Amino acid sequence: MANVIDITGLPPERVVFTPSPLAELGAALHALSEPGHHPGLHGWVTATNAALKTDLADRLCEADILWRSSRSDILLPARPGATLAEDLDELDKIDDERFVAAAFEITCSPRYTLPTPSPLVDAGERARIREMAAARGPRQAAFTDRMLTDPDGLRVWLRRLFEDCEEAFFGDIWRRVGIQLAADARHKTELLRRRGLAETLSATSRALWLEDTQDRGGSASGSGSGSGSTRIVLDKLAQGRTTAFADPADPGVTFLPTSFGWPHLVFAHAQGWRPVLQYPVASPELPAPAALELVQQRLEALGHPMRMQLCRTLSRGPHSTGELAEAFGITPPEVSRHIATLKKAGLIQTRRRGRYVLHQLDLQVVARLGSDFLEGVLR
Repeated sequence: MANVIDITGLPPERVVFTPSPLAELGAALHALSEPGHHPGLHGWVTATNAALKTDLADRLCEADILWRSSRSDILLPARPGATLAEDLDELDKIDDERFVAAAFEITCSPRYTLPTPSPLVDAGERARIREMAAARGPRQAAFTDRMLTDPDGLRVWLRRLFEDCEEAFFGDIWRRVGIQLAADARHKTELLRRRGLAETLSATSRALWLEDTQDRGGSASGSGSGSGSTRIVLDKLAQGRTTAFADPADPGVTFLPTSFGWPHLVFAHAQGWRPVLQYPVASPELPAPAALELVQQRLEALGHPMRMQLCRTLSRGPHSTGELAEAFGITPPEVSRHIATLKKAGLIQTRRRGRYVLHQLDLQVVARLGSDFLEGVLR
């Protein structure tokens, strides 16, 4: 599974890398509400939550449906400003129906790629939103009812909430990380200009790549008579598909760097909206993500009881095929087939010693399997 952005025919200058104060505030609020997703931020989360005034903490809890389980589309601007006030000014320009519909785009369901009416005008959508909010708690349900019955008043309340966050803690954060995010965006922009999109995506995240396809004849490079397509692919445990021309008035793709976002690679691709992708800025302590297909392959390889028993023995040291066959009472060809599966999944190492071929479990790979799986489902 993957998310795909069709950028066929898009001029390179319409791929934009830029920081967004509002998007970074959204990432920080998510970390405060779901610290288990961000073990590297535990110290900051604990200190910030402890310092919050009771009134602000209560209001954040009331509105956390917008950023807790998934990020609301209103927190991922396609045309960010230099300050939080500028981002909020752009939000104020959106009409109520479009604003409320975007605010409650907070799920990863297949419905996301379909045109959905605003809950302000569609009774069925309104009932769905209310039921979703009720499942998250009474405060979240009350917040949702206020949004649906008094959108203008709630929008004023929400802007004040974000401004109070800036005064309480986010202003200091933005002064510190905004410089780093702007530098990363400038670096990616220059890399895009000099080396092209494929290399820029690779430098942005190993879960991103460029895919060129040829419909008929010719080659992926564009030679020949065939017509092809160019797509940005996101390696995520979800399916989404959009085009860089989703918003005819503003074609393009916006990339937003974040210091608070890892391990999430957040993708907003609602129909009719310019696609936006928020990516964590790379740092030396962040492990390289494993491909989701490889994680699945490793889990499936370990699902066979005999291979689990072989792994138990191979974790203690190197063993030959003959030793394993004798130990488990199976034939050497059977051992070889199981070993081949484990080796293809990258779980064991093989080396030759004289006339013997020895196999051993790769403990570092196995130790990373749990975190690779967790990062994959959170990505």
